[in-house]
Amino acid sequence: MKTQKATTLLLAALLLPLGSYAASRDELLAQYALSAKAASPAFSGFSAARGEKLHVTKFAGGKAETPACTACHADSPRSAGRTPAGKSIEALAVSLTPARYTDPAKVEKWFKRNCNDVLGRECTPLEKGDWLSYMISQ
Repeated sequence: MKTQKATTLLLAALLLPLGSYAASRDELLAQYALSAKAASPAFSGFSAARGEKLHVTKFAGGKAETPACTACHADSPRSAGRTPAGKSIEALAVSLTPARYTDPAKVEKWFKRNCNDVLGRECTPLEKGDWLSYMISQ
């Protein structure tokens, strides 16, 4: 009986961080949704399909060496990427890297840097929510 109880507690403890990861991402999406709704009252939700399009589209506004997210992050979010300097980047898909997108400060840091590099501007809350929805779905 003690072994079964200990096993149950251990499993619950192991699953707790996964639940907190999801909560952090849900909180980020909720914040982006509030901002997107404030920017456009017609906002009706995020779209993983729009997020995928944002991920693969080539833009002219950013740096020449990073015209798309895929320049560093690979075509598939399930594949590892590589920086222009050759440093490996873990896969973006939440299914492969469950701790991704759980620290709001880190998420914002990378959105700011990467959006400026690719788009030549910061991403809108709609773009952030769409892109994040795509990565969560992968």
